[in-house]
Amino acid sequence: MFTFGEQIKSEPTEEGVKRKVLSYGGSLMMTEVTFKKDAIGSIHSHPHEQISYISQGSFEFNLAGEIQKVGKGDSIYIPSNALHGVKALEENSVILDVFTPQRADFLK
Repeated sequence: MFTFGEQIKSEPTEEGVKRKVLSYGGSLMMTEVTFKKDAIGSIHSHPHEQISYISQGSFEFNLAGEIQKVGKGDSIYIPSNALHGVKALEENSVILDVFTPQRADFLK
């Protein structure tokens, strides 16, 4: 399955945050989440396993109460049901998120 990013419409998720659902199939899903500077991805949890890859910019990343600064090229594994959230430290910071199983709540 080919997915062409320029053909996908971004959906707002929180103030200053927008998400594109990229490729998905089987038990996997990839999304691209773009943040304005100081935008917050609120603390939350879900039953899906997740890997986040910072493709642009930097974030203050909170994983189960441990806060780390992460930047371009860094990645984070998030176990099922772990509380996590972010704050963007730069304009146009981007996270690629991979989930298993797919996030049915992201599909319309």
